[in-house]
Amino acid sequence: MDYSNLRRQAASMKKVLFDQGHLDEQFRQVEDLQDEASPNFVEEVVVVFFKDSGRLISNLEQALEKYPRDFNRWDAYMQQLKGSCSSIGASRMKNECMSFRDNCGKGNVEGCMGCLQKLKREHAILRQKLESYFQVTFRHQPCHQN
Repeated sequence: MDYSNLRRQAASMKKVLFDQGHLDEQFRQVEDLQDEASPNFVEEVVVVFFKDSGRLISNLEQALEKYPRDFNRWDAYMQQLKGSCSSIGASRMKNECMSFRDNCGKGNVEGCMGCLQKLKREHAILRQKLESYFQVTFRHQPCHQN
């Protein structure tokens, strides 16, 4: 595939991420920070996000088991995760974090569990879509052209 086709494919993939609500304007702001001195900045930020968010989700799952009905503790973990999601523009994940926190406020264990499952699903979907996007964007950089 030539450079212009790869560029169009990458643009199309990114448009889908925005159109489906996976990403919001904050992601574009992160992209604006990328320059020639750090050409992989966005990908590096996203890699750190998935590492941290995976750890936070794991910590939250452990807290749900170890501290039943400790809504303040659960909410604190989810507040951290929501901040991470906001920082890269992971919109659908952020929305699930807010729903989880609303359920904490209501003392709704089942609601919290349902939101956590949706959050984990959104996390996996976003990871897969961004991995595919970065594979295409990396391949279409002129220095990697065949």
